[in-house]
Amino acid sequence: MRFASMLVVSFAMAALPFAPLAKAQKWEFGGGAGGGFYTAQDISGANGSASAKLANGLAGSAWLVNNTAGRWGGELRYDYGMNDFALSGGGQSATFAARTQAFHYDVLWYAAPNGSHIRPFVSMGAGVKLYQGTGSEVQLQPLSNVALLTQQQDLVPVASVGGGVKVQMSPRLSLRLELHDYLTPFPKKVITPNVGEKVGGLSWLNDFVPMIGISYTSDAR
Repeated sequence: MRFASMLVVSFAMAALPFAPLAKAQKWEFGGGAGGGFYTAQDISGANGSASAKLANGLAGSAWLVNNTAGRWGGELRYDYGMNDFALSGGGQSATFAARTQAFHYDVLWYAAPNGSHIRPFVSMGAGVKLYQGTGSEVQLQPLSNVALLTQQQDLVPVASVGGGVKVQMSPRLSLRLELHDYLTPFPKKVITPNVGEKVGGLSWLNDFVPMIGISYTSDAR
């Protein structure tokens, strides 16, 4: 309950800049599907080393957008990913079924005004992302000397940056093509380095998500 309350408050604060323009807004909701492609991080130490990441997988999303009469908008968004945890190194590999869920609020800026047939856009925002291991833990996991893939959950902050284009197909329907990069700290509670092992670099993961979707606009004026 505390997490849900904090999330609602965060989204409400992010939406405040658009409150004075509420009468000029057009509301839009929709969903899309695509793929998630993660970068990897090295885990290394006295016990050995391995490359850790989430494997390529499917991604889905749903959004609620408030577009002003000009070039600005705000978007409340839910993202779902099906990407297994993966380790590889020294001729061995290990995978573990997993999923991710994210909630975030993005600010959008359009290169064309509201009502244009084609509207390129860029977006930036923040929220939270939940990594969840859903596989079955085994007693002897390959590369367990380096890290363990677990059934735990790891709630971390997420930064969202992206861009794309909306193409009007009818007065109320539009096609949406986009590419997002979701950045989070490395989820150490679900891909857990063994004692003496550390995650290298900046300890962040990038999730690149190309997606195609459909949006419905509530006001076609």
